[in-house]
Amino acid sequence: MSAQGFNSAPGWTPAIKPGLIPLHPLTFGALIGKPFAALRHNPKVLFGFAIVIQLIVAVITAVVVGGALFITLMRIETLTPSNPDFYPVLWGSIALNGLIVIAMGFVSLAFTAVMQGVVAANIGYAALGEKPTLGRLWRLMRPALWRLVGWSVLQALASFVMIAIIGGIIALGVIAGVGGSGEGVALTVVIGILVVIGMIPLWVWLSTKLLLVPSILVLERASIRTALVRSWRLTRGRFWVAFGVIFLVNAIMSTAVGVVSMPLSLLGSLFGTVIAPTGPNDASGIAVFVITTIAPQLLVYVLQAVAIVVQCAAAAFIYLDCRMRYEGLDHDLINYLERRDLGASGDDLGDPFAVDPARAVSSTPPPKPQPQPMYAPAPAGYGYPPQQQPYAQQQQYPQQQPYPPQPQQPQQPQQPQPQFAPPPPPAPAAPPTPPTPPPGATGWAPPGSGNA
Repeated sequence: MSAQGFNSAPGWTPAIKPGLIPLHPLTFGALIGKPFAALRHNPKVLFGFAIVIQLIVAVITAVVVGGALFITLMRIETLTPSNPDFYPVLWGSIALNGLIVIAMGFVSLAFTAVMQGVVAANIGYAALGEKPTLGRLWRLMRPALWRLVGWSVLQALASFVMIAIIGGIIALGVIAGVGGSGEGVALTVVIGILVVIGMIPLWVWLSTKLLLVPSILVLERASIRTALVRSWRLTRGRFWVAFGVIFLVNAIMSTAVGVVSMPLSLLGSLFGTVIAPTGPNDASGIAVFVITTIAPQLLVYVLQAVAIVVQCAAAAFIYLDCRMRYEGLDHDLINYLERRDLGASGDDLGDPFAVDPARAVSSTPPPKPQPQPMYAPAPAGYGYPPQQQPYAQQQQYPQQQPYPPQPQQPQQPQQPQPQFAPPPPPAPAAPPTPPTPPPGATGWAPPGSGNA
């Protein structure tokens, strides 16, 4: 082959990377590292919005729960245990505070859903090299807001159902213990332990399979039912990757929060007792106590805000990776970028994350990728011949009778052969060459010469 043939062979070309990630399926390391890079890509929007959300939730929870607790305690203090209204008021106060805590839990879930939607929208357009503002992210997320809240409520209800089942088993054990049945108590304890052990992997499995629901709700504008089905199908074959990424990200952020919060809490309590040893009795003592108590908590809220952003970003990157692998989303995004660079308008560009029904994952499992050979197979005739299988043992034929001996013919006497061939006869001698006559002997002379 000529040198031109070698030079014209196609070479490796890196994937297009217009923004935060290259437009091709992501590796496990990229799925872990890119969520932290997303926080640096658009920190004003993600970090600032997450901190504001955390502070709003903390302030609302503290005000509502603290106010309800203060009012109910003041009401209980007006009654004595001998008063017939004491226990009804006590149990009513406990129930009221419990309901308020549950309601604030739903409020926190709603704010968390908003945060998930904002992060999913930001990650989707960061893959296209865009850095959208908070206003644009809100417009992208607003159509899916109530669906995100509904999804968070469903998660909370599932948690309550599991807790209720465990609580019911514990209640049965208490009733059996009060009845004096030791065997019933032992059986209830064993059943409760088995139920708890079984619910942990069940919860991990369901939460991993439905991890992509917020991203689908926002980027695909799907309903909750469609998002559940899509997340279940997209994570088929990628379960352990998704679980490993989320587990490692949560472990990293939990370790960071614990490492920072524990020393600050210890230092805050130490400085509080040194500066105000008698407690918050005067104004300065109260101020020091509040500062040493609230300052570490504020830093914990900041770290929790970072953890929420990183966890939501990890789920969004897993969504992009699954769609690139199973539905060719990377090709759709490259086509979108090419048309955008050519000057196409927003209406002509369309939605880059729209699902093509012809390529969408179905209920059947996706085909497993086949490993590609590194070299082309050798042409026929090259290499070692294929090893033949040994022949099967053939049938033994009966032994034949030997032929009768043939009569011997008389041998002719051999003539002695000369060892060397005789020499060839000598060649005849060549005839002698006649002598050449002198120039004057021919009888011819040139004109003008003396012999003429």
